[in-house]
Amino acid sequence: MARYIFVTGGVVSSLGKGLSSASLAYLLQSRGYKVRIRKLDPYLNVDPGTMSPFQHGEVFVTDDGAETDLDLGHYERFSGISAKQSDNITTGQIYSDVLKKERKGKYLGKTVQVIPHITDRIKQFIKSDIKNEDFVICEIGGTVGDIESLPFVEAIRQFSNDVGKKNTLFIHLTLVPFMKASDEIKTKPTQHSVKELRSIGVQPDIIICRCEKNIPLDQKKKISLFCNVDIKNVIQTIDVKTIYEAPISFNKENLDKQVLSYFKIKSKKNVNLNPWKKITKIVLSTKKNVNIAVIGKYVNLKDAYKSLDEALVHGGIHNNLKVNLVRVESDNLKPSEIKNKLKGVSGILIPGGFGKRGTEGKIEAIKYARKKKIPFLGICFGMQMAIIEFARNVLKIKKASSSELNSKCVPVVGLIHEWKKDGKTIKGTNKELGGTMRLGSYPAELLNNTLIRDIYRSKIITERHRHRYEVNMNYKDQFEKKGLLFSGNSPDKSLPEIIELKNHPWFIGVQFHPEFKSRPLAPHPLFSSFIKAAKNHKK
Repeated sequence: MARYIFVTGGVVSSLGKGLSSASLAYLLQSRGYKVRIRKLDPYLNVDPGTMSPFQHGEVFVTDDGAETDLDLGHYERFSGISAKQSDNITTGQIYSDVLKKERKGKYLGKTVQVIPHITDRIKQFIKSDIKNEDFVICEIGGTVGDIESLPFVEAIRQFSNDVGKKNTLFIHLTLVPFMKASDEIKTKPTQHSVKELRSIGVQPDIIICRCEKNIPLDQKKKISLFCNVDIKNVIQTIDVKTIYEAPISFNKENLDKQVLSYFKIKSKKNVNLNPWKKITKIVLSTKKNVNIAVIGKYVNLKDAYKSLDEALVHGGIHNNLKVNLVRVESDNLKPSEIKNKLKGVSGILIPGGFGKRGTEGKIEAIKYARKKKIPFLGICFGMQMAIIEFARNVLKIKKASSSELNSKCVPVVGLIHEWKKDGKTIKGTNKELGGTMRLGSYPAELLNNTLIRDIYRSKIITERHRHRYEVNMNYKDQFEKKGLLFSGNSPDKSLPEIIELKNHPWFIGVQFHPEFKSRPLAPHPLFSSFIKAAKNHKK
């Protein structure tokens, strides 16, 4: 039977529950155990797909087409386990499922209530789709005490009773602030957070204390005493210089040992931290560096391009150098400013996105990259902008654009009406926004004697998508006559997946999101190649 670990948070959000869960997953894997990680989000949206990045940060996409919380990206990058649709659920999904059953009369006339119907659905999610896993780590979003989180905390309390306390472990992550004015570390926020959790019926077994400085022994004893937790299970996590230090830090604090001790099981093999030590050394100590410009609408929000930022770092790790991200806001990027804003940049990247805002700035930046022979990578919307730039300035189609941006344009990019998925035809729509895009993993065939084929070293690849507009294949011949090659296409040749520019050192656009599959211990080849090209350009 699987053992369940529940991770809750207190005091403030964004303390690092996702990173803690991901690090613990790696440590348990390294000790020889099979692990699954899941996220329970308390917001009422069915998924984050329709939410602004300013609200929620990046939307992470799984192979099976789920639009999920960005923490699932952390899970994949640290554990190497590909997440599934069954690894993320929201209050919106839970209520939607329960209400659908109520409308169909599945509750046999009973009054439908939060307890037991909502909590039962949460418990059903927690134990669903589990196959031979030794550990299931469930992160509860939000903070203890939030109204939205109450059904989840109640559900995990019940779940512990259902499967037995010996099979469940509660970890509570909380803030232990350092007050500069009094030069003191304060434990009271942690005490109150745990008190709140215990009032709902959940006693934490391990407390992870997020802090700026080492917590003195007497303060740890205080937390142990007032929170009713063994002092060995008061784990500190001091702010790290890079997130890749996290598994090393948690192992040093014996988090994984204490988890195994709680469940009365032994490690099957020794933890291997050498890969993380090597990565950390490169990220923190290498003197070689390269500047990459990321040009988009949400560059001022750290979490908006989280997987992308990490994938670029991974590309740097593969090339043994540090990647400096130069974030450029595309909204007001004018041709006269391009040269100055991109001074010292060795690579230009246009990420995915939606909507008209900032598109002209992106197009100007692509023109600059094309003419100045600067390595360029366009992802999803970025590829579409590259197509528009080339159509306008090389093919001389002055009204070239996307039907997403202008209904009266020459649509070199347009709304896709249908596509194939596992042999079935799927209809597209723009009437409903949530979950109606081309989502998840799709195959592509790569042409021989192309740069992209050299990068992947494979004829068939699969990558994750998230879009509803596609490059118009009707203009393919015109583009290729002028040197813009459609070097990767869907197996039925109906959809272009990759473009590359001849007579340019490195100019590639992809319709998919390669950043979702990049991992620090296995960098994505596209990003490794892009950073290598930028490194060579710098010379």
